[in-house]
Amino acid sequence: MKTSKGVKRRRVEKDGDAVVATKLRKEFGGLVAVSGLDLSIPKGTLYGMIGPNGSGKTTAIKMIVGRLRQTSGGARVLGEDSPLSARLADIGYMPQEMAIYTDLTVSENLQLFGSLYSMEREAYIKREEALLSMVDLSERRDSLVSQLSGGMKHRASLACAMIHDPEVLFLDEPTVGVDPELRVGFWQNFADLKARGKTIIITTHYMDEASRCDIVGMMRQGKLIAEGRPEELMERTSTSNLEDAFLEYSWRDSV
Repeated sequence: MKTSKGVKRRRVEKDGDAVVATKLRKEFGGLVAVSGLDLSIPKGTLYGMIGPNGSGKTTAIKMIVGRLRQTSGGARVLGEDSPLSARLADIGYMPQEMAIYTDLTVSENLQLFGSLYSMEREAYIKREEALLSMVDLSERRDSLVSQLSGGMKHRASLACAMIHDPEVLFLDEPTVGVDPELRVGFWQNFADLKARGKTIIITTHYMDEASRCDIVGMMRQGKLIAEGRPEELMERTSTSNLEDAFLEYSWRDSV
């Protein structure tokens, strides 16, 4: 694996891959937000994408799920080229920005998202109850989203992204504004989903969260500068935590 000037490996899509990106690139005017990103994420993997604000994490996710058109390169999710159509019901996506309706209650938002995926009522009721408990919003189910705090809105958005029990989840900073105790519960739920064979791609700037992932991809200035299991990344840089490992890889990429 090359550990400076970006990770440069030719990715070969396999039957067991849930997400594949090949030379994915995005330019905004003269600014390169993502530069030649290659990814191959096996099914059943909890993948953490880390890096500072502006490193290209959110732009990469938006291109992969089809919310943003790439400048060049391509991406596939569950074997379908992005932008997705046939496999939309198998995908869950939680963006950083507000993606739920503020003039509806929490429960009404969940019902709306459930109806988009033609969920059967019995399955929906059980799923709603479990998700509201997970995000600690059971007592606010009948509250308008506009009346919630920023952190609560974020948690409601997470529940909506998960309501249809998708095969692949893309979660962009899912624990922002969430208290530490609830964050632990979230990650236990993510681990349970992975144990059921789900694939989860998470962006985060919390290094303790990234250490819970199977594979971590480190982004800097639009490039993937390192990738591997958390313990591998620390071993290769002779560091004891992912934050120091990231700083070391960033230094290598800059020289």
